Amino acid sequence: MTAIPLTWLYAPGDRPDVVEKALSSGADVVVVDLEDAVAPDRKAYALAATAELLSSPQSVPVHVRLPSAHDTTAIASLAPLPGLGALRVPKVTHGTDIRRIAALAPGVPLHPLLESALAIEYAHAIATAHPAVHGIAIGEADLRAELGVRDDTGLDWSRSRVVVAARAANLPPPAQSVYADIRDLDGLAASCAHGRALGFLGRAAIHPRQLPVIERAYLPTAEEVEAAEEIVKASATDAGALALPDGRFIDAAVVAAAQRTLSLSDPLRPGLNRPERA
Repeated sequence: MTAIPLTWLYAPGDRPDVVEKALSSGADVVVVDLEDAVAPDRKAYALAATAELLSSPQSVPVHVRLPSAHDTTAIASLAPLPGLGALRVPKVTHGTDIRRIAALAPGVPLHPLLESALAIEYAHAIATAHPAVHGIAIGEADLRAELGVRDDTGLDWSRSRVVVAARAANLPPPAQSVYADIRDLDGLAASCAHGRALGFLGRAAIHPRQLPVIERAYLPTAEEVEAAEEIVKASATDAGALALPDGRFIDAAVVAAAQRTLSLSDPLRPGLNRPERA
């Protein structure tokens, strides 16, 4: 079974030293950022440094957030490289953006970022625009600014729409957007719990110290693992069973959810049994 990533650590593309640290941080995926984290006069250097890094395979999946959805130079430079795991496409507004990039980068997995009201409206169309789309995610900073929401819960409808669009498109559950205050780990934990309740799975981070908080929030508890094992065992040993002894009903959806819980608890999953991070 393919490991399910829970942590996606961003690192600025013009800071190769920070990217190297990210690669050894224990994050499930490292996202080299060529967009917001890089000043305009550093974009060319960031692209060159990232291309040099990805000229060879990496031990950790590396995604690159493009400078923009229309940067054909970056797409052409990165698409053929053996170390590239996927392209994250910022500020996608319609499926045509994705089809154009897929034609320029054949075979490269794409992860559209939905960061505007228009993108949220077209969430399912974007998610199903091309087979190269391997996941979608919401970019909350830009969306919050555009919508003018006064409270974080003002984004919950948009969040739920993206979760539903991903499921309807048969894509993995989206990872949450970044939590900007790297010192507020209690706030991060509470926000992750809220995201998990909405149907997100995992989260993007901007500092390694956020990774264990995200993992704890999204990894199943011992009680959840025990319940999932009971469900899977019952479904495997008695195909006719409809309920557990305590009366809980079992159907295909319940079994699938239990199997996902067990896949997250697999000790071979990247991110588990890591040394404590400072």
